[in-house]
Amino acid sequence: MAEKSVKIIAQNRKAYHDYFVIEKYEAGIALFGTEVKSLRLGQVNLKDSFCRVYNGELYALGVHISPYEKGNIYNKDALREKKLLMHKREILKLSMQMNRDGYSLIPLSLYFSGSHVKVELGVCKGKKLYDKRESDAKRTAQRTIERVSKGGSGDE
Repeated sequence: MAEKSVKIIAQNRKAYHDYFVIEKYEAGIALFGTEVKSLRLGQVNLKDSFCRVYNGELYALGVHISPYEKGNIYNKDALREKKLLMHKREILKLSMQMNRDGYSLIPLSLYFSGSHVKVELGVCKGKKLYDKRESDAKRTAQRTIERVSKGGSGDE
């Protein structure tokens, strides 16, 4: 069987800043043709997106796919709810995890797996302000260590 190529379209870096990612899942996404063409051009924003379960089905809200330039009447609303494709038992498991206090389901990245568009979802717990400060301090310290080890000066 041929190996599928994976091409990342967009990543939600803000999610890693605002949340602790507990667990990751992969889901398909139901899109229209003009939306896929827009994705191929990289015209998508995951910044303020999240997922909800309605009537046993999983939907991504806040995923902004810009209208395709040559799509005219076939373009859909940029912020419409996108249905995510997962097995019922997985959706039920995610729904139970989201019902716990402080947990959310956040799209982390959007990518092509072969010719299919997939979404990487993360079960996340929100960070407090002191957690964000702590991770920023760790990142800054790591950068300083790398800069010094490469021969540059530590102070700029």
